[in-house]
Amino acid sequence: MLDQARSVALLVARVAVGVVFLVHGYQKFATMGIAGTTKMFESIGVPMAGVAAPAVAVLEVAGGLALILGAALPIAGVLLAVDMLGAILFAHGANGFGADKGGYEFVLTLAAASLAIGFTGGGALALDSLWSRRRPVVSVA
Repeated sequence: MLDQARSVALLVARVAVGVVFLVHGYQKFATMGIAGTTKMFESIGVPMAGVAAPAVAVLEVAGGLALILGAALPIAGVLLAVDMLGAILFAHGANGFGADKGGYEFVLTLAAASLAIGFTGGGALALDSLWSRRRPVVSVA
């Protein structure tokens, strides 16, 4: 029973964190636009903002979808955690811990959650788990 509860809890966490990343990435395209995101990145000192802005937007959309689907979780988890470390370094770190003051509390939580989800197998209905069950076992004699 505990394994079933753990599997469902990971599914819920995966989808919730994935949706947060998906929406934030989508906003960089639709709400701010890549030009607006680039300007914002330039204003906070992100190197190569013209490259970083679309790369981060794509990463957050694709990484969010990967979490939701449970696909390529270790890769998505690490890349999203690195993305959030960049957000701490360039946007939130100087504001202290509290999210209410623009601090790094929320992005640190997203980084940790991304790593935790990335290295736990993803729980129920994760594509990574489904694919691993279908792979034939190859033995070396």
